Amino acid sequence: MANALGVPSPDKVTYMDTVAAAAVDYKQQLLDLLALKPGLTVLDLGCGPGADLPAMADAVTTSGRVVGVDIDQKMVDAATDRFHDHPHVEIHLGDGHALPFEEATFDRARMDRALQHVADPSAVLSELLRVLEPGGLLRIGEPDWDSLVVDGDLEMNRAFNRFTCSTMVRNATIGRQLARLARAAGFEVESVHTAAPVFHDFALADEIFAFTRNTERAIRAGAIERADGERWLAELQSADFTAAPLMFLLAARKPL
Repeated sequence: MANALGVPSPDKVTYMDTVAAAAVDYKQQLLDLLALKPGLTVLDLGCGPGADLPAMADAVTTSGRVVGVDIDQKMVDAATDRFHDHPHVEIHLGDGHALPFEEATFDRARMDRALQHVADPSAVLSELLRVLEPGGLLRIGEPDWDSLVVDGDLEMNRAFNRFTCSTMVRNATIGRQLARLARAAGFEVESVHTAAPVFHDFALADEIFAFTRNTERAIRAGAIERADGERWLAELQSADFTAAPLMFLLAARKPL
């Protein structure tokens, strides 16, 4: 599949699984912040193909319930296939702007790298507030794409980030906004943590951050000169590679 600039994009299920496998540390932080225990009901909004559902299902046991929701039918189908034999895991097609659940349905709610893609983050947060029990916990992990650090040519790093923020990601700096938006939606903010996983393998980082694909897109869009973009990519592949994205992890609570 190619995007509007004619550059092929990877299969979404494969991409989501690759990201999940590479982000074990911050995902464990997010899981720990959820403070799950047997019998709880948990919502994973933007669950994708379900890579994060097993750990939550294990934590709440069969006495609890884990509900994954995604707006993409392909993601829902993949997750449904994976968990068809887990009766306490449910997968739903749904839109975070209008969740198909009654008020005060869940003890916990979670989003991981999904709020960056929605049309109205504030509306989604308001929906999460609605479906949580009073005192229920919200945990969100989101990147700040303007803070992606790549060792090497600083101006090319900045140009790549600018293109990503302006063109490739709808809410590219949502991570730094989480606490403010959560308070505005009615949540009590307990804490904000950060995580910055470090990548030294260019091939893996290229799969996740699309250095090659998005540099080509930026070149075709006139945001980066071709000679500069090709030189930067060659340098990233031939030298010692280091890159680190900045993740924000929000811990918030619905008031009693």
